[in-house]
Amino acid sequence: MKKTGILNAELSRVVAGLGHGDLLVIGDAGLPVPPGVPCVDLAVTLGVPRMLDVLDAVLSEMCVERAFRASEAGSVGGEIDARVGCALVTHEVFKERSAGAVAVVRTGEGTPYANVGLVSGVVF
Repeated sequence: MKKTGILNAELSRVVAGLGHGDLLVIGDAGLPVPPGVPCVDLAVTLGVPRMLDVLDAVLSEMCVERAFRASEAGSVGGEIDARVGCALVTHEVFKERSAGAVAVVRTGEGTPYANVGLVSGVVF
């Protein structure tokens, strides 16, 4: 058993398998998952786990080259930006880009537009 980091086996596998330029989406409970895109469903109940908690765990293990989020995000947008600088896109564009994701991570977050797209970088 892992002692630290992401303990969810499926999420850990997805993060470990990312290559340069791969997209990982972390979303709220209502974000639609595009057909054909795997979903790592972490949602337990509304609000659990919070999207920001999942984002923090992923950022502790993932090298992020760039990120984007919906411009419609309210105060949660600022909290996302404080963790990882994001380009802003409309929610419709966000959903379109999600179709190219390696996976969508569904959280229990109930805040509208609490979604972020993370593009994998390299550590060298």
